[in-house]
Amino acid sequence: MAYSSGGRLPFESASKLGHLNVIESEWVQSLLKDFETNDVDNADNYENDIWESFDPSSVQSLNHIWAADGSYVSVEENHKELAFVKTALMTVEQGKIAAIDKEYPHPLKLQEIMKDSALFHATVFPLRNLKSDKGNIYDTVRHVIYDSMRTDENGQYFETLKWLAYKKWDGQKNNSLSFECPHCSKVIETGIPYDQDTGICPHCHKEVLLTDMIGFHLDMNEENASDSVASHYMLIMEMLMLFTVIRLQWANKDTTLISDTLFIKDGPMTLNGQYSKLVPNIREFLNFAKNKERPIHIIGSEKSGSFFEYLSLSSRFVKPDPGIIKYAVLNHDYIRRVIQRAPDRGNPYGLRTNWGEKVFVYLDENTHMVLNMTTGGYDRSDAYPKSSDIIGLQRILATLPALVSRKYEGALYPIELVNGIASMSNYPSAKILQDFVRDAVH
Repeated sequence: MAYSSGGRLPFESASKLGHLNVIESEWVQSLLKDFETNDVDNADNYENDIWESFDPSSVQSLNHIWAADGSYVSVEENHKELAFVKTALMTVEQGKIAAIDKEYPHPLKLQEIMKDSALFHATVFPLRNLKSDKGNIYDTVRHVIYDSMRTDENGQYFETLKWLAYKKWDGQKNNSLSFECPHCSKVIETGIPYDQDTGICPHCHKEVLLTDMIGFHLDMNEENASDSVASHYMLIMEMLMLFTVIRLQWANKDTTLISDTLFIKDGPMTLNGQYSKLVPNIREFLNFAKNKERPIHIIGSEKSGSFFEYLSLSSRFVKPDPGIIKYAVLNHDYIRRVIQRAPDRGNPYGLRTNWGEKVFVYLDENTHMVLNMTTGGYDRSDAYPKSSDIIGLQRILATLPALVSRKYEGALYPIELVNGIASMSNYPSAKILQDFVRDAVH
């Protein structure tokens, strides 16, 4: 590996002649010859038997749309570092988006859609060379997370964290998930007692916060915090904002409302590392709702990455069929073998981290997208999932054409709109959750 430049001295050029002897290998010569062959447009390079067809004309689309997105940025000055995090949630009616001209959207119509329909959540974390009067970075970040979730929107997001952590939908008084104590690092196997905001570590007898269960403290030491704290806080808050609406709709007097709504998040349905603790509970609730015949329709939209790159190439060989939606539910074997190009592993794809599965969608020659959709439960089988495993697949597909934007490749209007809110420095937060609180059954 060559030396890089530090600004004062030049970088080291990589040797372009040091490995020429390898070309004498017959295997390498054969490889180079095949590499130079122009067969990139050969459809045989892609597996086209994964695609299925769907006619949306006879399926009712979802009428209500909720979308969540977030952004974060680290700011460094005078050797001090802060991270700002902002997440946004907005709601739109499917009929209003369907009326927008996809090629030339009128700005006043977009403004009308966004009026009094969105709210945002924002906070800031110290990452380096900063501390408050109350303590070091480690304790400051822990309590900023706790206070931010607990106070915004009158504690609605924190109530959603409790709802997921204690699995309140099942009627049992469960303790929270187990986690490592932020003080003594020993595992609190029994978690925090049911419905409590805080608990006491049985080992060191110090107070622990419910937000400690998520595991942010594992990315920090006393004087420094990784910017992954900010990025994962953003992901957790995107999920909590969506599930706050889900929680309130689940308790709403109109029991059909929740299953007539499409929930959209920007990015994959994934929580990595210690943050994946909540994944089994999320899956369990989605499966519980499916068994109660109140399916939750959620999608995540991926705008980059290996799945998007593969679809961009392979979609050229899908034959368009006017009025018909083509889709492909990717099973674990296909993802490992074709997308990841990895050997067989002991743990199947997404076992611990994913609460959604990958679905390719092809609407026309210019519109294709990588979506995540939910199944509820999880199956380790290579052949899992199939189309029949996806919750509300047909209604989701029937809703997509009205949401498509022509501004970007594979873009959806709700994500475009909420992204604009999440990326802005200021936006008047509308108290739209109050409507659901007022109508909820307590």
